[in-house]
Amino acid sequence: MTQPLRILTLSTLFPNATAQNFGIFVERQTAELASRPEAGVTVLNPVGLPPWPLSKLPQYQALEALAEHEEWRGLDVHRPRFRLIPKIGGADNPRRIADATLSLVKELHHKQPFDLIDAEFFYPDGPAAMRLAAALDVPFTIKARGADIHHWGSEPKCRAQLLQAAEKASALLAVSEALKQDMVELGIDGSKIAVHYTGLDQNSFVPVDRVAAKQKLGVSGPLFITTGALIKRKNQDLVIRAMASFPDAELILAGSGEEEQGYRALAERLGVADRVRFLGSVPHEQLSHLTAAADIAILVSKSEGLANAWVEALSCGTPVIISEAGGARELVTSPSAGRVVDRTVEAIVEAATAILAAPPTQDMVRSSVSQFSWKNNGDQLLAILQQAAGKL
Repeated sequence: MTQPLRILTLSTLFPNATAQNFGIFVERQTAELASRPEAGVTVLNPVGLPPWPLSKLPQYQALEALAEHEEWRGLDVHRPRFRLIPKIGGADNPRRIADATLSLVKELHHKQPFDLIDAEFFYPDGPAAMRLAAALDVPFTIKARGADIHHWGSEPKCRAQLLQAAEKASALLAVSEALKQDMVELGIDGSKIAVHYTGLDQNSFVPVDRVAAKQKLGVSGPLFITTGALIKRKNQDLVIRAMASFPDAELILAGSGEEEQGYRALAERLGVADRVRFLGSVPHEQLSHLTAAADIAILVSKSEGLANAWVEALSCGTPVIISEAGGARELVTSPSAGRVVDRTVEAIVEAATAILAAPPTQDMVRSSVSQFSWKNNGDQLLAILQQAAGKL
């Protein structure tokens, strides 16, 4: 039997005991890959910790307490620490990650050599993987997901490292055709970039009896859901403002983040606070039922690659209202899937009004993502990595 491809998956974006949804799509992709007999996967999840006194903040104390090596949901995960300088240290993070993890990576490589390093976020993971791969003399690949290109690619010191890593990588992946084009415009060789769509658990994200599901939630009128971290880039404030135009509707916000208090205050000022539910970070296994119960999922981010929340909502038979960001038009290819709108309250209200007036059937909505699955995602990823490692 052919030896399995030995892969070191490097990802700063990965779930842990303190944030079980953080990067869960990376975990699902990695678990699918690891389930293949042709692949042997070790996960390197560097954890950034700041110097004292910031290290005493509760969120960093919780990270400090994480096990440095554990089996996480069936995956072999190492969580070495590196020095993080919040807000201002972004340009140094790839070097800090590589320096902090090199001895561990060399030790693991000595025990069982890696064929390839696969970075799951373009920055800082990509340039860090470039350094580690050079030390091990193995190829590396990098996946772009959205903010890693749009945000870090606009920072000159980070962009230079990002472009260098892209040039030296054996293969590059992007979560949408639109993101691939953004990468090309940044100066990356498009011939190296494969569009690698996210996976989807078609058995968990399924349509339900929406009326009954809403009754269980105590909702009688229209129900909207917005899934994602409560951060400015996600623009949940626009959805809260739109609620003033739907006096019989309720909104679920599934996610936590730094804007929560401001959004709560906004809902109070607008007089809609009793119809806006802040659920915090919802366990992924519970998210499907909430999403399927909603009449519309509204996610009008400033930037995305191809949001998993879009795909999961459509799989539940829930039409989406999303902004012109990333691969939006690669998903919303017909009115039954929803609407792609400007990032304004007026556009959200107009689109929601139209969908509520003539709701598409759940089966029609779901059919728009029939090609998405973790199996398809894993098949394509394995082939890309095998080719990058010279094993095809």
